[in-house]
Amino acid sequence: MKSASAACMLALAVAAALPGVALAGAGESFVVQQAQGAPTVSLGGTVVPYKEVTLAAQLPGRVTYLAGREGDAFDEDKLLVAIGDEELVAKRRAMLAQMASADAQLRNAGVQYTRELYSPRSRNAPGGMGLPNLFDQMFTRPVESFIGERDRGAEFSADVYASGVQIQEAQSGMMRLQAELQALDSKIRDARSIAPFDGVIVKKFVEVGDTVQPGQPLLNYADVGYLQVEVDVPARLRPGLREGQMLQAEIDPANRRVPIRVAQIFPMADPQRHTVKIKFDLPQGVSEPGMYAKVLVPDFNAPARSSPVIPKSAVRYNGSLPGVYVLTESGEPQLRLIRVGEALDGGFISVLSGLRPGERILSDPGPRVTAGWAKGVSPDR
Repeated sequence: MKSASAACMLALAVAAALPGVALAGAGESFVVQQAQGAPTVSLGGTVVPYKEVTLAAQLPGRVTYLAGREGDAFDEDKLLVAIGDEELVAKRRAMLAQMASADAQLRNAGVQYTRELYSPRSRNAPGGMGLPNLFDQMFTRPVESFIGERDRGAEFSADVYASGVQIQEAQSGMMRLQAELQALDSKIRDARSIAPFDGVIVKKFVEVGDTVQPGQPLLNYADVGYLQVEVDVPARLRPGLREGQMLQAEIDPANRRVPIRVAQIFPMADPQRHTVKIKFDLPQGVSEPGMYAKVLVPDFNAPARSSPVIPKSAVRYNGSLPGVYVLTESGEPQLRLIRVGEALDGGFISVLSGLRPGERILSDPGPRVTAGWAKGVSPDR
């Protein structure tokens, strides 16, 4: 629906400048004024939370804990859902035992390396006792070194290198176990769903005792302290909007008009519908998530339209038929049916047909005037 968005302020200014214009008191008259402004388009949207997440299961298991029900509020980092992790905890204890064994192997490799440095195996006697051992030390080893059959320096270097390799293998084993422990701890953390911010539970998908699989939704969690209206705006209206711009919106259930602010304009239009998603900030406490809202978006591409503007108090209804009392030249009130348009701020409403600018109407007809509703009805024009 298109209407004059600037009609309210212009009508107030014009009304204040003209004599005989009043908004209160039965029998007081109002001169119908013509207000001009950029037409607006009423676009339907949905009230959504500022932040909303769906917490899903990261591993299979049985739900052992739920923090509350829909509507319960929680602070950031509070536990919301827990999945049984007894098997993972047992694996972690076994992993710690393996790490203790690997640490012992690492320390033993270090001791063997040190012993090889200070007491090389290549210099030890091959064994035996008495004259054979003495003969080996005095004749066999010197002869082997002399004729080149044995290089004790090379043997020492090889033994030291082998001891060093044992240390590296023990260190690698410890690092592998540490990595496996980190992965196991990550799975244990995934068994607990933590509140990412202050908010409330919007919807639960599971109960305590349910068996879940990875990827299965557990609950919806949202920050409902700050609400927004999400609207798909036609691409032709996008140039008339900018972030931070103030507009008006009508909120269900009473179509209350509230100010809203353009919060976010998505950078890409929908290729199928040719619309741009835009989010508008709502004042606190005016609506609930999921409710319907209408946003009045200015249409600068459409030709400017002018509509008469009158006070809401001047309109009287008989069923669904709106009408006003027009003052004739002799000052007598005469009922005339009209078609009303958009409600404006300041207690005004636009008129689509039935009135002309310059005509005088009763701003607030009293009971004596409205008693003759069925008499003297003028046709809509």
